[in-house]
Amino acid sequence: MFDKILIANRGEIACRIIKTAHRLGIRTVAVYSSADTHSKHVALADEAYWIGAAPASESYLMAEKIIDVAAKSGARAIHPGYGFLSENAEFAQLCSDRGLVFIGPPVSAIKAMGSKSNAKDIMAKAGVPLVPGYHGQDQSLENLLTSAQDIGFPVLLKAAAGGGGKGMRIVKAAKEFSEALSSCRREAMSSFSDDEILVEKYLTQPRHVEIQIFADNHGNVVHLFERDCSAQRRHQKIIEEAPAPGISEDVRKAMADVAVKAARAIGYAGAGTVEFLYDHDSSFYFMEMNTRLQVEHPVTEFITGLDLVEWQLLVAADHELPLQQEQITCSGHAFEARIYAEDPAQDFLPATGSIIHLDTPAESAHIRIDTGIRQGDPIGIFYDPMIAKLIVWDKDRKSAIGRLKGALDQFQVVGVTTNIDFLAAIAANETFGSQFIDTSFIEKHQDDLVFEKSVVADEFIAIAACYIILKRNEQTALRGANRADPYSPWHQVSGWRNNQSYQETLEFIDFHKPDPKDLELSNLIQAAISYENSGYRIVVNENSFMATGDLDNENLSVNLSGQIIDAQIIEYQGKLHILGHGKSATLGLVDKDHQVDEIERSGKLIAPMPGTVITVSVSKGEKVQKNQTLLILEAMKMEHTISAPTDGVVRELYYQLGEMVEEGSELIIIDPLEES
Repeated sequence: MFDKILIANRGEIACRIIKTAHRLGIRTVAVYSSADTHSKHVALADEAYWIGAAPASESYLMAEKIIDVAAKSGARAIHPGYGFLSENAEFAQLCSDRGLVFIGPPVSAIKAMGSKSNAKDIMAKAGVPLVPGYHGQDQSLENLLTSAQDIGFPVLLKAAAGGGGKGMRIVKAAKEFSEALSSCRREAMSSFSDDEILVEKYLTQPRHVEIQIFADNHGNVVHLFERDCSAQRRHQKIIEEAPAPGISEDVRKAMADVAVKAARAIGYAGAGTVEFLYDHDSSFYFMEMNTRLQVEHPVTEFITGLDLVEWQLLVAADHELPLQQEQITCSGHAFEARIYAEDPAQDFLPATGSIIHLDTPAESAHIRIDTGIRQGDPIGIFYDPMIAKLIVWDKDRKSAIGRLKGALDQFQVVGVTTNIDFLAAIAANETFGSQFIDTSFIEKHQDDLVFEKSVVADEFIAIAACYIILKRNEQTALRGANRADPYSPWHQVSGWRNNQSYQETLEFIDFHKPDPKDLELSNLIQAAISYENSGYRIVVNENSFMATGDLDNENLSVNLSGQIIDAQIIEYQGKLHILGHGKSATLGLVDKDHQVDEIERSGKLIAPMPGTVITVSVSKGEKVQKNQTLLILEAMKMEHTISAPTDGVVRELYYQLGEMVEEGSELIIIDPLEES
């Protein structure tokens, strides 16, 4: 076994690898960019080396720099994790040339599966079933469009060198093809430095089922059962589970046998995943093979009780697989939910900011948290916005869904918008619970799963008001303690006011509304407070609450009309973040003389996220039509199109191709055309 390995990655997967390596007594070497100087994986590793600026192209994709660090540190092997250089055959070859072990498959296998086109040719020769499609060398628009028409719409455009859902577009009609192809090629080039595209028949109701395989250098190949990854958006997995529900044992075995056959066909070694499209008639088709560890590997670890990273290290050290096929068993059911910094209500735009509060469920035999993020860490624009992976296990699927719901209720993040409520809505959805969802599930149930946060409940307003009062009491008591007569009633705010009753009205802004900046005073939420006996009467709208409570730093225990509620109150940048009982609310306390200015937005197009301008389609003074593409932003490998809100003329164009923009920046001003 190795005594020291270098991890050519960052974030949660780097932390995950470090955990197993340290358990096995293996020292670890981390590499990091300028953006990750203080990151968790750097702190966990035994050694850490800076390799470049924040963009991945200047750091985590710099193969020579990483190899140099390995030599300098004395590492004997390199684990690439997933993403970045994990499926880069040139990097794997460079490791070999420099006398380093690449903890992954042989170079030949990576090359064989590195191009989806080449992979399909190999699989076809091996007798593996394929989705009808074109994956040839003629990449002209005319040929690809003709191929799509021959296959029949809808079709799926896929980056030949792709993975992780990047470089994929569904095209429903010929008129959409050219623009979709251009967008697909841009994303493919940005993500993989290769804009080759293949065209496939788009199955309208398929499931995404994949087989985890493992092979060694001694001729042994096994499968570790299957995973269902059908809960996805934009071809990116959201929730994965193992085993796949509702599949007959005959089909399950057939898929596993084909996956093992595919691995043998390319002389595979190490961890790999063979992905299939499973249709409603129980037919299945080879989609691609990922020659690396998958993001969703923890669900397989939960149902098998195995450590897949440990197996990777053993195979890389030329050991035989620890178990034969008949020794590998499946127990219970597991789910993985990917928690991202993104806004589902804004078309899943990536969110940036700092994690000012992070509280996760306690890990146990039923719950596991894989993360590279700590409280206080920033979420920037350069990398995937994943905060954590929440993995749960229980004896059966129904029980595991219950575990997932409970754990999501306990998962608290403040500082950035997250998809936690979205994940909770999926877990609670009746169709999801029925076991037979397909890859269109999220699209079909969009209205049920993705929603603007509703107006904050009156109970949360009352809790916020109680918090403000108790905090004032603490501050006043503290000031009183520092004065000559700390027992003076003038230093108390518990309602004593020289025989007069205490009354006050607090005003809050509800930040769950679409745009709090546009609120008028008449839309603010008021809490009328009066002191009665030993508590506070708080009236919100037409609801009246009697409240008493205790405050311990940010922890509030409040008796609200007989109901005991424990909540956390996080104050940050003028906002109150209220967390309790699996729910949250964000409020702002308004000063008495507060005035909310009306912001004139007509014709002004604002950047919804920070990013880079990758396309500018108009110029100053140009006439544009409603819904016409004006420019395209890219952040975290995700494109966002800025379109004209109305027919008009471009008055101002503030950014050009290649420039960085901040969230909220004014991009373009359109003067609407006057109606004749």
